[in-house]
Amino acid sequence: MRSSIKHILVAVALVLVVAIGGAILWNNHRANTANKTDSSAVHKTSSVMRTPINWQKSSETVAYPDVNAHPNLWIKVSKAKQRVYLIDDGKVLYTMYCSTGSGKSDTPTGTYHIQAERGTFFYNQSSNEGAKYWVSWKNHGEYLFHTVPTDANGNFVISEAKKLGKQAASHGCVRLSVPDAKWLYENIKEGTKVVITNN
Repeated sequence: MRSSIKHILVAVALVLVVAIGGAILWNNHRANTANKTDSSAVHKTSSVMRTPINWQKSSETVAYPDVNAHPNLWIKVSKAKQRVYLIDDGKVLYTMYCSTGSGKSDTPTGTYHIQAERGTFFYNQSSNEGAKYWVSWKNHGEYLFHTVPTDANGNFVISEAKKLGKQAASHGCVRLSVPDAKWLYENIKEGTKVVITNN
């Protein structure tokens, strides 16, 4: 009788060991699969960005979003990352390299909206810099999205253009690559929310 009970207890213990071991293996498999999926998603997200940064090309290798298909699209500018994000419904649709203001000419943080003023070229005598494809987001022509800077003749200043996406370098505006600025100028709608953050 005692021998039978021992055999039963041993059998039950073996079943439990197999069951617990199987559960642990299954959970490890699920965790590894999830990690692979997350890593793959991050890789796909980062791989669309152009590296090295090229101020003459769009920031991503995929098409720009259709603003008409995203009526709630808004813009986030991260000064810490030197990036501009086009966002809708909590999803980043497109990421752009940028350069924000530096030193005493820091880009102001806060929530703003795209204004009516925009144009294909301007030149500021006091700063000896101009830019193409500009769109105002504060003070009706004072703070803008625009290309990397140009001289008075519209020639791009290469030394400044090379800072794009790497460091703050503007006089308060948000500099973009030439195609990104052109797309914004041609497509972004007046009233679109713009959020400037330090993080």
